[in-house]
Amino acid sequence: MAAVKTLLIGAISGLLLLQITGCSTVMPKPKAYIVDASYSAADGLITGAGRTLAHRKPLIAATFVNVDDLEKAASFGRTVSRQVASRFTQRGWLIIEMLFRQNVFIKKNSGEFALSQELRDISSQHDAQAVIVGTYSIGRDTVYITARLIRASDSIILASVDYTLPLDRNMAFLLRQDLESKKTKKHWLTKD
Repeated sequence: MAAVKTLLIGAISGLLLLQITGCSTVMPKPKAYIVDASYSAADGLITGAGRTLAHRKPLIAATFVNVDDLEKAASFGRTVSRQVASRFTQRGWLIIEMLFRQNVFIKKNSGEFALSQELRDISSQHDAQAVIVGTYSIGRDTVYITARLIRASDSIILASVDYTLPLDRNMAFLLRQDLESKKTKKHWLTKD
């Protein structure tokens, strides 16, 4: 009887020890809201374009850029554009990913944006029917994103999706290159 009691106490102690140490080593799940939002945006572009796109003709995915600085690509823009491109690929679309040296947009006199000549030339070379582009702007506690599917031949917008993401510490880290120029950088990087 004493042996069973000792065995039972040992087993319970071991389970408690395992539970205590197990809790301290369990890592929290990474926040997936950026991926989920990117996938939803891609799904919205696919739905919005409808039958205007040939399913087996390639698309080009360009890096999303800050609307206030179209010349500079940041980690956030590269990450989101790749996630959107991934979703298109998962849905069976042919994607050509381009890492452009320069801006994919040109600004027209009226304040509108169109595809740069470089991007239109590359689209033609690859027989790409459209380009996935995006811009974002950083608010006080929110990042505003616009993703567009633009026909390569004439810059007509085939589909557009607008969405937001919370500007938390994770987002601030991805946006750190953009936030470095803001006077409130310290606020963004210490905010929860």
